[in-house]
Amino acid sequence: MRRICYLVAGCLAAVGLVIGGIAAFSGSFSPRSYVDKHYQRAASRDIGTDARAYLSAKPPSRVADEISRAWSPAGRHADGSGVYLRYSTDSVVLKPNDTGTLILVEALRTAYSRYSGTLGGNGWAGYGEGNSGRRGGPGSGK
Repeated sequence: MRRICYLVAGCLAAVGLVIGGIAAFSGSFSPRSYVDKHYQRAASRDIGTDARAYLSAKPPSRVADEISRAWSPAGRHADGSGVYLRYSTDSVVLKPNDTGTLILVEALRTAYSRYSGTLGGNGWAGYGEGNSGRRGGPGSGK
C-alpha cells in the first residue's frame, strides 16, 4: 500500500513539473520580457546601451496600468514628466510623447542614477548601488 502511495505521489509531481514548465516557458519571465512582447520596439529611441525603448499609442497612465497588472511593481511614481515603475532588478519609465507613450526599460542600477533627481524619496530612495536598502532611524536593521 505504501509503495502505491509513493508511486502516485511521484506521478503527480512529474505532471506538476511538466505543467509548471509549460506555463513558465509560455509566459513572460519579467517586466522586461512583458514589454518586449506587448509593445512596439523603437531602437532609434534607445538611451545608449542602458535603456531599451518601445512605443505605445496609449497614454502613459494606461500603459503603466497594463504593465502593473501583468507585473506588480515594488514602487510607482507619477508626475508631469511620466510614470516610473520600479521592480527588483528593472525599471520601466513611461514618458508622454506626441503619439502616445515612450517606454524605457533598463536595469534598476542605471535607472536609479538617471532618475534619482526626479524621484528623490518618491519610491526609489535607497536603491542605488552601494546601498544596503536598509531604512529607518538609529539602530534600525542593524
